[in-house]
Amino acid sequence: MNWKPAIRKKDLLKTLLVAVSLIIVIAWLQYAPPGLLGKMDAVGYAVCHRIEARSFHLGERSIPLCARCSGMHLGALLGLAFQTLWGRKGKLPPLKIMLVLGVFLVAFGVDGVNSYLHFFPNLPSLYEPNNTLRLITGTGLGLGIAAIIYPIFNQTIWSDWEDQPILGGWKELGALLGLAILLDLMILSENPLLLYPLAVLSGLNVLIILGICYTLIIILMFKQENAFTTWRSLWVPLVAGLTVAVLQTYLVDVLRFTFTGTWGGFNL
Repeated sequence: MNWKPAIRKKDLLKTLLVAVSLIIVIAWLQYAPPGLLGKMDAVGYAVCHRIEARSFHLGERSIPLCARCSGMHLGALLGLAFQTLWGRKGKLPPLKIMLVLGVFLVAFGVDGVNSYLHFFPNLPSLYEPNNTLRLITGTGLGLGIAAIIYPIFNQTIWSDWEDQPILGGWKELGALLGLAILLDLMILSENPLLLYPLAVLSGLNVLIILGICYTLIIILMFKQENAFTTWRSLWVPLVAGLTVAVLQTYLVDVLRFTFTGTWGGFNL
């Protein structure tokens, strides 16, 4: 019987995956600045401009992501946590909810373009941008990202996904928006006891979102759609996806630091 060599080969590949993952993670941790916030700075460094004036601050230092990216990733993390705790492996929200999320997307785009125009003093703009608006519009977009990526994850990964939306009505959306308002108030307080853990969570969510996306790609590449029933059965593609996310962060960090020579934000 030849099933034993096949099992040993699978175990060997899993061991190799864990070993490669550890090597990449350890190499990135050693390259990134020291301290927990330093590691999160390195995550933000790979995806965000980190301009001082457009970021919230813990004392004298800016947090890992700018105001807009902080809102986006903390909003996405809130949305993912809300849907996960709701306990339903559901599908995309209905049209009425998607339209509201679409308004958030438009607001994000308008505020982003208006903010960008202020880099050029001679160009007209709609209004004076500020970090509060950047945070609010970023949070709105983050909620929309979570409302889309979580159902896509469910319908791609699980064999027992449910044919009903998690955010199916105004009650669920209202509860989520209430939590989002509370989240933004916590950030705007710039209370170190609140801002420090939120700054760490914003950086971690960058890796979470990237890891989810790469996990989905790996699942599709190996034609394993709807083949999983538990998180335990999913650990191999999940570890692979998170490893690619860390590797991408590492490579972008190296490239950006090579050209700029600093872990700080762009000096514009």
